[in-house]
Amino acid sequence: MDDWSRIPLFRDLAASELLELQEVFWPVEVPAGRNLVTEGEVGTEMYILTQGRVRISKSMLVGSVALPALAVENPRKVLAVLDGSQFPLIGEIALIDRDVRSATVFVEEDARFLATDREHFLDLGRRSPAVAFRLLLAVAERLAGTVRRTNREVIKLTTALALALDRLAR
Repeated sequence: MDDWSRIPLFRDLAASELLELQEVFWPVEVPAGRNLVTEGEVGTEMYILTQGRVRISKSMLVGSVALPALAVENPRKVLAVLDGSQFPLIGEIALIDRDVRSATVFVEEDARFLATDREHFLDLGRRSPAVAFRLLLAVAERLAGTVRRTNREVIKLTTALALALDRLAR
């Protein structure tokens, strides 16, 4: 990735600040057919997809038990298919929280990423607090958008469930 200023996460940064980020982010290449991240594993890296295509999916299992209504060959829900044209963030929660990955990211087409981790990000905060703050603000805006979309989906699903239960009760 040559022109980092095209990446929305970095859009408000000056050329000198982009140079600083090149010390914090590194390139990662993953061939098609492999997982970039796996649901349930501890993750420490955040990725920016710069080329290729990935599929994000989540297990439809409750604990280790499949729900009877989901007796399908592959009990996974596809949440999104992303390509590098929009430079999507993947795993950004790892910069903030040390919890397990909430979804699996499968590489459908050979992919390139820029990656960083919590340790490098915190080091950036010590060296260049203003740059780290702007980067963290951009990540927070992205997470806020995700929370808003998730809230809308929860409302839709709970409404549909309430209607279905009401029909069954009649």
